[in-house]
Amino acid sequence: MNFDSADAITISTAVREGKTSAVEVTKAALARIATRNHLFNCFTTITAETALTDAALIDNEIAQGNYPGVLAGVPFAVKNLFDIAGFTTLAGSKINAVNPEATQDATAVAKLKQAGAVLLGALNMDEYAYGFVTENSHYGATHNPHDLQRVAGGSSGGSAAVAAGLVPLTLGSDTNGSIRVPAALCGVFGFKPTYGRLSRAGVALFSSSFDHIGPFARSVQDIATVFDVLQGEDDRDPICTKHPPELCLPQLKQDISDIRIAIAADYFTKGAEPAALAAVQKVADAIEVTEYVIIPEAHRARAAAFVITASEGTNLHLDKLRLCPEDFDPATRDRFLAGALIPSSWYLQAQRFRRWYRDRLREVFQNVDVILAPTTPISAPLIGQKTMILDGEEILVHPYLGLFTQPLSFIGLPVLSVPIQCQNALPLGVQLIAAPYNEALILRVAAALEAKGIVSAPVILNALNSEGV
Repeated sequence: MNFDSADAITISTAVREGKTSAVEVTKAALARIATRNHLFNCFTTITAETALTDAALIDNEIAQGNYPGVLAGVPFAVKNLFDIAGFTTLAGSKINAVNPEATQDATAVAKLKQAGAVLLGALNMDEYAYGFVTENSHYGATHNPHDLQRVAGGSSGGSAAVAAGLVPLTLGSDTNGSIRVPAALCGVFGFKPTYGRLSRAGVALFSSSFDHIGPFARSVQDIATVFDVLQGEDDRDPICTKHPPELCLPQLKQDISDIRIAIAADYFTKGAEPAALAAVQKVADAIEVTEYVIIPEAHRARAAAFVITASEGTNLHLDKLRLCPEDFDPATRDRFLAGALIPSSWYLQAQRFRRWYRDRLREVFQNVDVILAPTTPISAPLIGQKTMILDGEEILVHPYLGLFTQPLSFIGLPVLSVPIQCQNALPLGVQLIAAPYNEALILRVAAALEAKGIVSAPVILNALNSEGV
């Protein structure tokens, strides 16, 4: 078996059927990380000892005739803001390095382990999840596997490990686009379910009223499997919904002719490279979508999202900003300091607008089930790039990456970024958006696109070949 390119379900099936062992899979993944991670800088912590112990326990369960779980032997990694028992949760910061070790796994980590997955470590990120590029001044930039001179996106940038073939699954968090942006720039699937659908217990939050968790993977089947495993209420997370779980994996092969799909017009067709809009059209053409829909006041939703997340994020770190501002990543510190200056009246007005905007989207989803939109307006910029010219105007690159993601997480909608591989060019992403709790519709559409070969997430070997790995 080619462990580099196998998806999670292929690996778990092989382990359960005795074609390989969880220990062999784990050793192979650890070897890949040891020889290749220096190219990408995805991992900040590697949990080799506990991974091999857990893998051996899975093999023992199989030997005894017990069911080891749907993800038996599948290597995975998590953004370094998920608690891992016995390790300090850095959240991309220098300050947190002196914190005590976590005493238990985050709920999402524990659930994946219970399903048989094997945790290999924690992944690089923007400090405190405040950024779109993962250029971390403490732990270095994560490099895009498609072009090592370019960013992987952020703040869950370490999940470039999926595109690089280091692991088939990762978990990230998404406030304003921190799963979807790196998924698009690295050419993999990135899923942000409905706000509150998955537990955030044991996760270092950035903006509590926005933060979601979700998976990265190389196939729709893997995304659906992980989502099914992670569903369910959790008393440890007060916003984790009591909405009954709905298994999505069995629905993937259903016909999508009953799903009303439209393309986001107006705001979502402006200020983007032609290739980003062409990616949306490619998806629409493949499933014969010709209808358009307007999401009203999306530009104001993005502005309000900036205000709320900056205010909430700053409030979490205000004491440390006063005590040790020099220990912050300079980029993060400056954003937090700006957030500290936001008047309370702005925050309150943004929250009032949030309620109005949610009601308008409810009206939109009375006439459509799934909406298509670009994930990012551009492909991956160069590491260190601050500005670019788009439509004759100079723009700031970093905040601009969230142009199309922020208006959607603003009210917690479920969104899957599906990867469009572009010949002789960098990948792009297309967002599949639905009303709250309609994850199954999104995944059905994604599965249909995958079956047609329109979306795919192959392991990228260009960087490896150029380095002789």
